Amino acid sequence: MDEIRRTLLDRRLQLTADLERLTEPPSEGAAISFGKRVGDGTTEAVERLSTTATARSITASIADIDRALEKIESGTYGTCDKCGAEIGSARLQGRPESSLCLTCAGRG
Repeated sequence: MDEIRRTLLDRRLQLTADLERLTEPPSEGAAISFGKRVGDGTTEAVERLSTTATARSITASIADIDRALEKIESGTYGTCDKCGAEIGSARLQGRPESSLCLTCAGRG
């Protein structure tokens, strides 16, 4: 479990740094607008929208990692949050932050 915990903590640290970089305020003088013509302002606005979506995804990944770390501490790591079944080892190797078995994850 120590290796899994270390992997999760390393990944969390990396994602947190990525999130901080993505959520930095725009530089001074950066104009964000949606005009009729494509220009620097429009490009910047589209980039910011993309950045927002990426930041949301990273935030969700951090939450998944935090949940996995909680499960390690409580001794329930590897158990599906929904149905209580064992999460397959192949899934945990590929996605150690998984808290759902493949069946439950597939149900959305």
